[in-house]
Amino acid sequence: MKKILFIWILLAALLPAIGCGQENADPKAEAPPPAQVEQEQNGGVVQVDHPEQISLVTAVARNSRPELVVTGVVTPDVSRSVPVVSLASGRVVEIRARLGDTVKKDDVLLRVRSNDISGGYSDYRKAVADEELARTQYERAEDLHAHGAISMNDLQVARDMEEKAKVDLETTAEHLRLLGSDPDKPNGIVEIHAPVSGVITDQEVTDAALVQAFGPNPFMISDLSSVWVVCDVHENELASVRLGDAADIRLNAYPGQLFKGTISNIGAILDPNLRTAKVRMEVRNPGIMRLGMFVTATFRGQRQVTHTVIPSTAILHLHDTDWVFAITPDKKFQRVEIVAGPSLPGDLQEVVSGLLPGAQVVRNALTLQNTVDQ
Repeated sequence: MKKILFIWILLAALLPAIGCGQENADPKAEAPPPAQVEQEQNGGVVQVDHPEQISLVTAVARNSRPELVVTGVVTPDVSRSVPVVSLASGRVVEIRARLGDTVKKDDVLLRVRSNDISGGYSDYRKAVADEELARTQYERAEDLHAHGAISMNDLQVARDMEEKAKVDLETTAEHLRLLGSDPDKPNGIVEIHAPVSGVITDQEVTDAALVQAFGPNPFMISDLSSVWVVCDVHENELASVRLGDAADIRLNAYPGQLFKGTISNIGAILDPNLRTAKVRMEVRNPGIMRLGMFVTATFRGQRQVTHTVIPSTAILHLHDTDWVFAITPDKKFQRVEIVAGPSLPGDLQEVVSGLLPGAQVVRNALTLQNTVDQ
């Protein structure tokens, strides 16, 4: 009898310890059961047992100007590009400027030995001699007419010959000046000067080359204090750009520097292969923008538009489509298709369409979607 009583006392002492061991072995025993997810037949509505446990966020409105980001290239302003024209044909004997050099107005760019100069001096010397003879004859005719030796008609003929000789002399002298030579200093070499100040952006002549009068221009000088930025805008995005719109321009070579531009022209002809139009902007050049540089331009519209903004985690990217889970009046979650816009600071993202400000959506759409897939 004592033995049986001892066994019962021993069992009573061990039962609490056994219970504590089982509680420590299973810490999830007292945790709430996981939310049971039930997906509706249409595949777009999700129902959970405890919707209050799902974290929600309210979509807010944000006023901004529409943006369009495109790429482009720096080109010279054609209205600031002046060709260097040679009025004399001949062979180059000296080149004093090269491609990429900065020149000032009236600087000598090259010297050309030209037969046109030799012929011009010959015509000029003949005109000088003819004018001297005509002047002498006119002076003699005046004296003879004063003494009644010749008629008025003969005097008028002599005066006409003198006037014509002066015209020929002035014409031949001006021709030499246009060719770049001084009539009083005979020389077979003509110097070609820079018509404007700027940078030589094109060179079509080399040493000992032949220069043709009014032929291919030996140089092109461009004023690069203001340049063009020409961008390609796709056909379906042309409605987003207008004349006068501002643009932020960043050079690939200097991504940390921001330049301002204004749309001055939108091309009237589309590229038949790329389906793009040329959009041109005028930009002040501080000196670091070089022709041919690649740029990224961000166009901003003139009118503000209102877009919806939500956390980026609330957007689910599925099958090349953006979705959010919006709560319904009966505490279910409706998967809604949206069009996501650009990312914003603070892990936010703009919604272009599909969601209105004030709507409540699941803060972490991926977590809910993973629950649905389980």
